[in-house]
Amino acid sequence: MAISDFEEKRCKREMEKFLSGHRPPAHIRNEVDIGYRLENQSVEIFEIRPHWQNASEKTQTPVAKATYVKSQKEWRIYWYKSDMKWHRYEPSPEVKYFEGFLSIVGQDSHGCFWG
Repeated sequence: MAISDFEEKRCKREMEKFLSGHRPPAHIRNEVDIGYRLENQSVEIFEIRPHWQNASEKTQTPVAKATYVKSQKEWRIYWYKSDMKWHRYEPSPEVKYFEGFLSIVGQDSHGCFWG
């Protein structure tokens, strides 16, 4: 089940704030950038880079994901491990508010999201 329209708008607003403070400087965004997508009840943050074999193509590498679990009224946090699978972020596997997820990803105190 997808999140409500209200929650979707709130997530987009908070993601735009997050991106404005965490994107690389404009002059290097053609080499590395970050973006996000909202799908159903999840918000995924990804890194955007030119493909290593064809610089005119862009690749998106997953960084972090938050999935809303309506029955628990919480956001579950995941990180994309080197095995190319999503794993629960064990230091803080869930938060009550979406902003808490963004704070954890932005701080990255365990080096799971940004390396």
